[in-house]
Amino acid sequence: MPRLFFVRHAPTPETGSILTGRTPGVGLAEAGKTSARYAAAQFASGKFAALYTSPVQRCRETAAELASVIDLKPRVMKAFEEVDYGDWAGRKLKDLNRLKAWRHLYSAPSRVRFPNGESLAEAQSRAIAGCETIASVHKRGEHVIVVTHADVIKSVVSHYLGAPQDLFQRISVTPTSITVLDLPRNGHPTIQAVNVRSDIEGWLK
Repeated sequence: MPRLFFVRHAPTPETGSILTGRTPGVGLAEAGKTSARYAAAQFASGKFAALYTSPVQRCRETAAELASVIDLKPRVMKAFEEVDYGDWAGRKLKDLNRLKAWRHLYSAPSRVRFPNGESLAEAQSRAIAGCETIASVHKRGEHVIVVTHADVIKSVVSHYLGAPQDLFQRISVTPTSITVLDLPRNGHPTIQAVNVRSDIEGWLK
């Protein structure tokens, strides 16, 4: 039963104002790198079998800070890539908030398909497939880190809680926060923590 530590990427200058999505060239500024280093320090006392990351730049840069602490090379895993927001990627959140379709993200997210992008259900499905792959290749007791995105982590948590995806917006996942999941190959998964920012030493044992 591996233990998965999901880390949301560190903030970029666009976080909270623009739906960045998969837009290329959006990386961490110095404040984001500082935040990533703080997150990395939380893992200093642990031993890890693997470090996986979304291919998106802000995740790769966050993973690089983690890698410098735990001495592992990040492995890109597309299953944990950001949701494909299609035509909405790169737009200001204040403009998207005016759209009726945007409000469906909160009332019925499982039925939302982004224009010329993917649905949240599809994003959840590939993320769960990624989790199951990790569970199949890592041994009981191994610790694994996955650097990814808020909607991906929220989708994973809602799935393993057995909650409808329509409720996933009730889960908060802030930048550089850590979510912990125990995932046995056969048996019941256990969510150990969601959206924690510090003091994770108890889960590293």
